[in-house]
Amino acid sequence: MTHEYPRNDTYGSVTESRVSALGGFAFTQRQREFLVTVMVHSGCFLERQYCAFTGTVRGQNSREFMARLVARGFARAVEPGPVRRGRLYHVHHKPLYEAIGQADNRNRRVRTLGRMVERVMILDAVLGDQRCWWLSPEGDKRRFFALMRDNNLRTEDYPHIAFGSGRQRTIRCFPDKLPIGVEKDNTSHLIFLYLVKRRLPVDFRQFLIRHVTLFRFVHTWTVRLLVPRRFRKAVALYKAALREELWTPMHPSVSTMLETYFRQRHVQGGHLSDPDDRYIREEFRKQGMPKIQALYRAWRRAGDGALWQAHSTTLRDDRAHGCSAIEVELLNRQYLQLTGRMDRDVWAKRGAMRKSRQVGPPPSTASPDIPSPLVAP
Repeated sequence: MTHEYPRNDTYGSVTESRVSALGGFAFTQRQREFLVTVMVHSGCFLERQYCAFTGTVRGQNSREFMARLVARGFARAVEPGPVRRGRLYHVHHKPLYEAIGQADNRNRRVRTLGRMVERVMILDAVLGDQRCWWLSPEGDKRRFFALMRDNNLRTEDYPHIAFGSGRQRTIRCFPDKLPIGVEKDNTSHLIFLYLVKRRLPVDFRQFLIRHVTLFRFVHTWTVRLLVPRRFRKAVALYKAALREELWTPMHPSVSTMLETYFRQRHVQGGHLSDPDDRYIREEFRKQGMPKIQALYRAWRRAGDGALWQAHSTTLRDDRAHGCSAIEVELLNRQYLQLTGRMDRDVWAKRGAMRKSRQVGPPPSTASPDIPSPLVAP
């Protein structure tokens, strides 16, 4: 099997130059290609993924490769369960990442088991679609949009999250760390992956709001939902969330009312409640509380710009002309029977239980016979 490199390095993260940079580590060509693919897209992999990529049968050759990676300190083996239930391999060796120009790539960091399972799922989606070149690191994505599209996008126009304020303000672009696919036959069509990790599309709505400006800029695009088995029943909710956030614009008068209402709620405590104004209450019913809550979260982060975007009709028009779509890819593999570890709803419940626990000793009650030293006689 021969790996197909992008005709222009800005189209994909697995380039011929990066593969050649690992020439001094005593790997074969296919092994170098696989390692670069893992490092830029996930950092973690399974033995079966290596076998599928290289076209080899799982056996002595694959076991020797895994053992060599671990023995030379290039990767660590993670045994999440019983010995015969499989292993994850995490590529963390810094000189490997430095060789391909990704010394600060976050895939080097140790993650929780649930995060590693998520990365393995994303790697499966990338390896399973040979019709696209894939971009993962932030620098590769920004270079693609800046050089190949000749755009005037500012840093704030990319999907981002911001930390701090004033001179200490830091902006991190593409914080979701999800690959973007560029179709080989039609490079103007982009695929945005999203891994479903909750039964309710709360985080998905924020993902869409962050990408609104980029969706408007791209000519044709598709959001591809990666759905593990345990979240199959949630597909309809996610499709409805995309229709509401992108393809159902608000009336400008509603956005204006929400600006005032959001400021009032922020001053009075920060949580949404049933508004006293019957017109706003009627719009809550029409728009749906999940959409209003998502806009409120985005407004608290980005200001009134989030509401101004909500009444734009550009994305609705793109859909009418067939320039945007949503599709579903079911992840039917077992993933070492660990998909429960990446369920964010379970994480939230555990966090709530920890917060409800009593951290310190119970407060002692003063004895009625002994006066407190803090009270004057």
